[in-house]
Order: sequence, then C-alpha cells, then structure tokens
Amino acid sequence: MTSPTQRPRTRIAFLYNHEAAHQVAHSASVITALLAQSPALDISILATSDVLIDAVKAICGSDIESRCRIIKLAVPAWHRPFLRAIDSIAPLSRVDYLRSNSALFASFDAIVVTERTSLLLQTIPACKHVKLIYISHGSGDRSIGFKTDIGRFDLILLSGEKLRQRFLDTGAVDDARIKIVGSIKIDSTADAPVSRQRYFQNDKPIVLYNPHLEPRLSSWYAFGTQVLDVFLGNPNFNLIFAPHVMLFQRRVQVSLESFTVKWRADLPQKYAHASNIHIDTGSAASADMTYTRIADIYLGDASSQVYEFLSAKLRPCIHINSHGAIWQNDPNYRFWNFGRVISTAAELPAALANAAHDHETYRVTQAEAINETFSVTDKRPSVRAALAIQDLLKP
Repeated sequence: MTSPTQRPRTRIAFLYNHEAAHQVAHSASVITALLAQSPALDISILATSDVLIDAVKAICGSDIESRCRIIKLAVPAWHRPFLRAIDSIAPLSRVDYLRSNSALFASFDAIVVTERTSLLLQTIPACKHVKLIYISHGSGDRSIGFKTDIGRFDLILLSGEKLRQRFLDTGAVDDARIKIVGSIKIDSTADAPVSRQRYFQNDKPIVLYNPHLEPRLSSWYAFGTQVLDVFLGNPNFNLIFAPHVMLFQRRVQVSLESFTVKWRADLPQKYAHASNIHIDTGSAASADMTYTRIADIYLGDASSQVYEFLSAKLRPCIHINSHGAIWQNDPNYRFWNFGRVISTAAELPAALANAAHDHETYRVTQAEAINETFSVTDKRPSVRAALAIQDLLKP
C-alpha cells in the first residue's frame, strides 16, 4: 500500500492485440530494458492469446512472469461466434478487445503498442489520460506505414532517419514526439543461432520468396504458384517459401488501403514433396529473421522484410511487379531499387542466374538505404527506447 509520502508507481502496459505474433519482436525486449533501468515502474503485459504470451516469453525469458504482471485479455463469450465469422474477412476482434477491456486500459498511465488500431482508446472517455506510445513494426517504404494518424501518439519510436523524415513530410506529426531508437526487432533476434543445414543438406543458393498479403500489391495472387514452379523444375536453387504470416490466416484478403478483395487458394501439395523447397506459412521462424539471415537471395514484392534481410548482410534482391506499378522515383517503392524488378514469372530464371553478378550494381544503393533506415549507436535499441519512454513518463 502506498503511504501518504510515497508517489504512486507509474503503471505502464505493453499491449499485444493481433491474430499472429509477428509484431512482438518489435517491442518485447523493451520490457526487459525497462525492468533493468526503471524498477520503480509497474509493468504489465496485455495479450489477446497464449501464442502472443509465449512469443513475449521467448524474447524476455521464462522468468518474465515473476518480474511483471501478464494478463490475457478476453471478450464477452456471446461476442465470440460473431467475431470468428467476421475475423475471417476483417480483424474486428482487435477493436472488440479494446472496447471490452477499456476499464483495464484506463488503469494505466501509458500503453506501448506496435499498431494504430489502439488509437481507438483515445475515443473512450475513461482512457483519455492514458499516454499511447507507438513502436513501428516495420521499416519499409509503403505509404500505409506513414499514415497521418500516427501523429496522435504521445511518443513515436522509430528505427531511423528515413522513417522520421517520411513522417515529418506528412505535416501531421510533431517532430518533438519522435525519437529514433534503432531497430528493436533486429537487436533482439540478431544473436539467435540459425542453421542452413536445418533446411537443406547442400550448399546451393537459398532463395527466400516472401510475398505480402496486401491483395493489390502481392505477387502471390497473380502468379505465386508459377514462381514456385520455377524452383520445382530448377534443383540448382533451394527455395524457402515464407509469405507474410497473415497471408494463409484468411481465405479472403480484404484491403481497405486499396479497396481490393482477393481469394487465396490452397497451396498445391506437389511443392511439399520437393526436396529443394521448404514451405512455412506462419511459424515463428517466418517472423523472427531466421530466413532473412540464412537466405542468399531475397525475392519479394511489398514486404519491409527486405530491410531485415539486408541489415545482416548486403545480398542480391529481386522484386516482382505484378500490378503494373510505375515505381521509378516513387518513395513508396524505394526498396525496389535494391535489385532487378521483374513483371512475370517467366523472367525469374534469368534474374536468378544473374543475381550474384548484378548485385554489384545495387550494393551502394542498398548500403545507403540501410544506413538511413536503421540508426546504430553504442546503446542497444531496446535501451534507447526504454530511455525515451522514461523521459515521457517523468513526473
């Protein structure tokens, strides 16, 4: 119990409100950094599933339960059948978790999130006093990552100067609210051991095919199986097919960004039996940088994972323009300047054959982009983020 002369402890929560765990690594290590630096803080972890809780424990350590409070959020039982039906198309449950647990959220002084849906808390009167802290869950170039509503957060933690400038260019984000801290995800996963031999028993080049789920931009809907067929008939390359973890979570993909709807077909079984193809449609390895670290060539379309791929080592990239984009000089497609851009699966064999030779043409462009995207100092990103949060919460 707090005595009359004691100041009440500042209560802060880390909120994980998603169907998959791919955003956890972007913020979880900040929890342990805060515990080490700020023992006076009362820290809670709020999550909507056991999968998310396990992902936090994997980064923070199994003893995290004894160091801070872990709360699994719930919604009323009668909501669940409706949510299951609607979530197959759009993630309504994320909104319901926010509204159904508003009293709990109101008990905190600050909440750390990696997504924008939580801005809904600002519309709930009981939560008006809660400071919302945003940690970007990707460092890519797509316009959706720079929405003006980000300016409503009390603190915005970014990986580098590129993101800061893009937000300032919107005219809706106050520079005083931005702190550059480096990549928390890269910092928390870069030292984990990885092994090529776990996936392939040879030294042939490994290609990571990482299509996005966004229905207008993703190459998967246009000719994804044609891409896999290239490798099915080409044993000179190994393929890791690891799409965005949400691509195979829903049968129907709906984009409010581009007002596009696409049906996602089943993956033919013939690929599962190919010795040079490894398929992962959503395990932890597809989001913890295992594949971006062991691959030799990145093959993608709209995912920011290309930046994670290049952060470990500059390597060849190939991007697929399946939607006829006029991408040159467009900042939303900056990452397509990292290698050859192809428009059909028929162009892929030649692009693969020339990837190593072509790479010298793109190396300088890659290096410049990585330096602008990921700030590196003598302090770890999780520590830099923790210090920025401490500054915000000073009485």
